[in-house]
Amino acid sequence: MPTILFSAPYMLSCLDRFRPVLERYGLDLITPEVHERLEEADLLKYAGQFDGALCGDDFYSARVLSACVPRLKVISKWGTGIDSIDSAACQRLGVKLCRTPNAFTLPVADSVMGYLLAFARCQPWMDRGMKAGVWKKFPGKALHECTLGVIGVGTIGKTVIRRARAFGMKLLGNDIVAIDHVFIAETGLEMTTLDDLLARADFVSLNCDLNPTSRNLINARALGLMRSNAILVNTARGPIVDEKALAEVLKMGTIGGAALDVFEAEPLPADSPLKQLDNVMLAPHNANSSPAAWERVNWNTIKNLVEGLGMTFQGVE
Repeated sequence: MPTILFSAPYMLSCLDRFRPVLERYGLDLITPEVHERLEEADLLKYAGQFDGALCGDDFYSARVLSACVPRLKVISKWGTGIDSIDSAACQRLGVKLCRTPNAFTLPVADSVMGYLLAFARCQPWMDRGMKAGVWKKFPGKALHECTLGVIGVGTIGKTVIRRARAFGMKLLGNDIVAIDHVFIAETGLEMTTLDDLLARADFVSLNCDLNPTSRNLINARALGLMRSNAILVNTARGPIVDEKALAEVLKMGTIGGAALDVFEAEPLPADSPLKQLDNVMLAPHNANSSPAAWERVNWNTIKNLVEGLGMTFQGVE
């Protein structure tokens, strides 16, 4: 009977729904207690005990993977991002790595637009003032007056751009790969350098993958290029931004503000200076929030797991 290390937090919370399906394929489950994700040391405790993994953002390093083979055959990742898994080591060691591309494109793009509107129209701050008994009007902006810079013009970046275009925003893009000329013509997007984008944009949305070229991409030098009223929005991955440098410029008012759904360490530490700043909107890695999207990913993750173990997935009854 194959054994599965089942550690995806969104699915663990409703495991009773999925257990009968997994048992139908003869799968035995190890269900550890998970707080956000399993770290390297957590995973090493189970090395050699499981044939497949159904995981969230667990840290499957080369060290972990080497300790888990040859028994480990497949890792089925809940969601799209696989930056916490050493994909090169998976390939070298013969471990199948599966995910759900385009899993949360629409809710994440909606989250970005929500942040843009909140900052442009000053809604959270007016709400806070009204509830404190303060009648104060804030100088808002219309989005059609603003320029949006999108770093990472992939599936989510393109969706953000299409939404922003509907609001009449001027659009700048930056990516390490060439972008289809048809999309550029369709949207009026101007592809430019990172430095130029940062210097011209009123809003900067990070929608790139976390990889060696994007880690700490938004550092002190990059932040120093941004406009004094500019807003940084990160719904991608926390380590793209140097949080210490960001906290400094936000505290000094060098840029206008930030909206952050993801962080270098998750959950965000209690002593993070970001929690003390009024010009920051924070969320607990929740831009993917959509029950319908979650359900699609739940079953696709199970499908990937079953097929990765060499069985035929019969579908959802």
